Order: sequence, then structure tokens, then C-alpha cells
Amino acid sequence: MKIAATFLLLLPLLVVGSVPTDQSKTGADTKTAALTAAHDQHCAQDIHAVLREMAVSLAQQKVEMRFLQRQNKEQSAKLKELERQQTEVHKLKQQLQAKQVAFSASLIAHGHGFIGPVNKHTTLMFKHVITNIGKAYNPHTGVFSPPVRGAYHFEWYIGAPGNLPVGAVLVKNSEHIFLAYVHVKSYYAASSNGATLLLEVGDVVFLRLWPNSRVFDNQFHHVTFSGHLLFTM
Repeated sequence: MKIAATFLLLLPLLVVGSVPTDQSKTGADTKTAALTAAHDQHCAQDIHAVLREMAVSLAQQKVEMRFLQRQNKEQSAKLKELERQQTEVHKLKQQLQAKQVAFSASLIAHGHGFIGPVNKHTTLMFKHVITNIGKAYNPHTGVFSPPVRGAYHFEWYIGAPGNLPVGAVLVKNSEHIFLAYVHVKSYYAASSNGATLLLEVGDVVFLRLWPNSRVFDNQFHHVTFSGHLLFTM
């Protein structure tokens, strides 16, 4: 009975003594949970803040991209317009140059001498070029090539001393157009002629020495060939 009474007296002390231990553990767990929750909440707030910053940055980049795209479109349109204007100016220059055609040349560039007589038609090459606007006349071949369709006027003057015929015929492609021809027994013989022709691009015009005739030229340039564009068509 004494032992039982003693146990009963100690029992409240054991119970009371064990309570602080359980409460300390529970408090520590609660504190740890609170810290963990606070940390998680802070991390979540940081993540949300980063996401908000990324969203703002992405929105700004989209705006900048749209602006750059609009600028590129505007610059591309301006470049195309500039290229169109340059092409138009180039075409206008070509048309203007094509409408400016004129040449004048004499037979011999240096010294003096006869060409002919020969027994066949021979192309005369007028070497002394004083005017060749549009570069349509070729002094190396004696051929005029029209750069544009239109009406062209040509004139030629020929002469030579002596008793042989003097003659030269204007040729369009392979067709004889007009002939300048004279034959006198003595002194200086001269002749001239002219013609207006409708020419297409690709046609050729030149002078041929008439068979069994001759021409003479010197530093005074008696024998000449000239032509110019009257108007386009």
C-alpha cells in the first residue's frame, strides 16, 4: 500500500515533467514549418517578379520588333521607289541620247590622194570625223546605223580632177537610193546629192564608189558625208 501511494504521488510529477519535452518539439516543428512556408512564399514572390519582368521585357521587344519591321518596310518601299526613279531617269537619258544623232566626216584624215577607179562598187570609209553625236556612224566601216526608228537626212559631196567619172551612190541596206555622178573631160569635176530616209533600228546606210569612177580628197576635205536625225517615229 505504501509503494502504491508513493507511485501515485510521483505520477503527477512524471506527467508534468514530460510535458515540456513534447511542447519543445512541437514548437520547433512549428517554427521550421513557418520558416519553410516563408521561404516558399518568398521564392514564389521572386519567381512572380522575374516572370513579370520577363513579360514586360518580352512586350517591349515585341514593340521594338514591330517598329523595326515597319521601318524595314518603309525603307524597302523607299529603296524600290528610288530604284524605279533611277530606272526611269536612265530610260529618259537613253531616249534623249537616241534623239540626238548627227555626224559629219570627210574622206581622208591626213594627206591627200585618190580612191578609185575600180570596176566594182566599193564602200567609202570617211575617216576624218568632225561630228558624231550619238556614235551612230562608224569611221572604220563607213556605215551609219540608226539607234532609233525615225526620219534621217543625208548629204554627200564628191569631186576629183581629171577626165575620169566621179560618182558615189547612197545605199540603204542593199538598195541603191540616189547617185551623185559627173563626168567632164578636164578641170575639176564635182557632184552632190541628198536624201531623207525612214530608217528602222538595224538598218545600215553608207556610200559606195560608183564603178570605174574615182574621188579625190586632201587637207581641204572636198569629199564629205553627213547625216542627222530629223525626228523619231
